[in-house]
Amino acid sequence: MLSAARNSRKLSTNSYLIARCLSTEISSSSSSSDLQNLPPPKHPDSLSKPKARSSLYPRPRRAHPSHYQPLHDLPPTFGRNQLLPVSNSTRALLESIVAQFDAPIRYAFAYGSGVFEQDGYGASATTSPITGVTSVHRPIDPNAPMLDFMFAVTHPAHFHSINMHQHPSHYTLHSRILGSDYVSAIQAITPGVWFNTLVPMNGVTIKYGVTTIDNLCSDLLNWNTLYLAGRMHKPLRIIKDDARVRLTQQVNLTSAVRAALLTLPANFTETELFERIAGISYTGDPRMVLPAENRGKVGNIVRKQGPQFKELYHRLVVGLPGVHWPLNTQHIQQDISPQARSLHLRKLPVNLIFHMKQRYGVQLKEEENQYWVRMAGDEKLPEMVNREIRTIVRWPATAQTLKGIVSAGLGKSLRYSTAKISKWWKGS
Repeated sequence: MLSAARNSRKLSTNSYLIARCLSTEISSSSSSSDLQNLPPPKHPDSLSKPKARSSLYPRPRRAHPSHYQPLHDLPPTFGRNQLLPVSNSTRALLESIVAQFDAPIRYAFAYGSGVFEQDGYGASATTSPITGVTSVHRPIDPNAPMLDFMFAVTHPAHFHSINMHQHPSHYTLHSRILGSDYVSAIQAITPGVWFNTLVPMNGVTIKYGVTTIDNLCSDLLNWNTLYLAGRMHKPLRIIKDDARVRLTQQVNLTSAVRAALLTLPANFTETELFERIAGISYTGDPRMVLPAENRGKVGNIVRKQGPQFKELYHRLVVGLPGVHWPLNTQHIQQDISPQARSLHLRKLPVNLIFHMKQRYGVQLKEEENQYWVRMAGDEKLPEMVNREIRTIVRWPATAQTLKGIVSAGLGKSLRYSTAKISKWWKGS
């Protein structure tokens, strides 16, 4: 019997270790200013011990006003280009808003004109103590644009259940009646995001999207929909960091550079590069055709966020073969020979490569290198890249626009659409 008990205990321990090895969500979660490491995994014998407090409504860790700390899962300097500085008032406001959510959030960021300045707003300059980059930011005020957030969570039904209990007014009446399972089911429809919009918090109005950590990382790596990956091509402020997302985001940023370079000539400016990258997520978006989005949005973003774009992309660009971009100049040169472009082409995200192969044709009886060089030498390559990106973006963006009517309700949808039409009219 003693031997059987030992075997049973050994089998239980092995099963636990195997389960941990198969997990796809190994990461470190932290606040925006203090990236603390997760505690070491507990021994299987300790898993059955009762917890000291209920975990039904866990309180999130508060953000502390200190510098970012390196994640042990990654090299200390990895992805430092993603840690864009904002003014102290903006940082404090963003962190205080996220800290009010009791539901567990793995990764959170804020983005858009409410965080980084766009054309038409006042500005103030700050210098990052982390990167040394001087950035221009618009101070927060009650008349500022709506603040946009994105939350990545592990279990959406669990998140919405807790959040609906804590913030019922964030959800429409029919969503509260049908419950968190209904909300998570609607969220799962491509591109996998649920939005609560026109939410008053801390004296400002916010909109926040909820997605899963798996959906976010998959889109960053593969460009399944480009809905999340495209938003993260532009400057954003990380509020809760995660090692897994930071790694896949670095891949996403590099993919955006490669796709942009394939559509640009041998000589171009950094502004042209930034506009091409910022425009990826708007290519094929129906809002850019309908009166639902400012036509000059891409230009507005790049004109005022040049320092942030350069911090995001300069190190990545100069690390690619055949590209020359001195730090103190705005002019970029690249090798546009088929051999050089084939190196970018074959490393594009899987979904974009799949679409391009379907359009270009299957591989003939030739070596793989020759196939990529032949495709890269096609004079219509820039047009092909833009067309396939448009194909990827169109349906998910359309679906999310329709989902917005369900998630926000008719009243909020009309208010939100009216504001967008006003921006479109000004842009026209």
